[in-house]
Amino acid sequence: MELKFLHILTYLSLALVASHAALPVTYWNTKLPNTPMPKAIKESLQPSGLTEDKSTSVDVGKGGVNVGVDKGHRSGGTNVNVGGHKGGVNVNTPGGTHVGVGKGGVGVTTPGHHGKPPVSVGVHPGPSPFVYNYAAKDDQLNDNPNVALFFLEKDLHQGSNMNLQFVKNANGAAFLPREEADAIPFSSEKMPEILNQFSVDPDSEEGQIMKQTVQECEEPGIKGEEKYCATSLESMVDFTTSKLGNKVQPLSTETQHENTQMQKYTILGAKKMGNNNNNDKSVVCHKQNYAYAVFYCHKTETTESYMVSLVGADGTKVKAVAVCHKDTSQWNPKHLAFKVLKVTPGSVPVCHFLPQDHIVWVPKN
Repeated sequence: MELKFLHILTYLSLALVASHAALPVTYWNTKLPNTPMPKAIKESLQPSGLTEDKSTSVDVGKGGVNVGVDKGHRSGGTNVNVGGHKGGVNVNTPGGTHVGVGKGGVGVTTPGHHGKPPVSVGVHPGPSPFVYNYAAKDDQLNDNPNVALFFLEKDLHQGSNMNLQFVKNANGAAFLPREEADAIPFSSEKMPEILNQFSVDPDSEEGQIMKQTVQECEEPGIKGEEKYCATSLESMVDFTTSKLGNKVQPLSTETQHENTQMQKYTILGAKKMGNNNNNDKSVVCHKQNYAYAVFYCHKTETTESYMVSLVGADGTKVKAVAVCHKDTSQWNPKHLAFKVLKVTPGSVPVCHFLPQDHIVWVPKN
């Protein structure tokens, strides 16, 4: 009986490791057949540093079950420990992410570095520049790569030059399968419980950023905006298809190098995306700073999306997604875009490039 029980635990442990990527991918393929995943989604399906499995070993002993996946390097592989942990299941990936499943639910943490708290959720506190009802803080105009991403629609043409910097969010948080994400609270009322579950000090910078992310998700959108914070890939797909239908095309910015320096870029060409009947509709999803992958998604009318080819002064090539907002009359007058471009709400169309870990969904041709 004991041996049979251990075999069952071993099977469940291996299934748990595979499920973190397999379940969302299976749902994607079922809901959106023949729809390529953009790079931003692929990279959010697994913790940073997770690579292809090389071999798997299973050890069964008195302490329980241990499953180790060797990644072929010294940094370690995926480890699943069943038993010896008060009846729970613990999964550790080579990127450092720890997933614990036990009687108390599901917990996901990443180990700290140099004494920092266990969860790294980003280093840029302050309102997101892609939330349109927030006023920008004065310090957001300094040393913030997102500032350069805003531009006027009249500048979106071949030969136009812009000073830009494309950087990747330091938050490499991965998607959880929807069942696990739904089991974790996501509300301001539950913040003490959430922070405790992830071993985050409420007074730390990480704690403050996580609180801010949840608050932004709870704030009402501007007039004409339908917003939703997706805590799993499955929920992102469901929200998007409920607004645009099942024939959709997701796009993300891709650069030759993950992080580029601030430099002059020249537009080589721009192609409008979407179909002719619904070319003013899109759903844009912005990755938030959180302990696991959370995307702030919003659908707005009077928007147009473009795939823009650029080349930097140093030869770096970029395929960037640009979103142009035809009507900004409902935006906060102190929004970052108005400060950067020196225009007023509703006066001219405002565009912005998407960072590498953000996604725009448009109706498919």
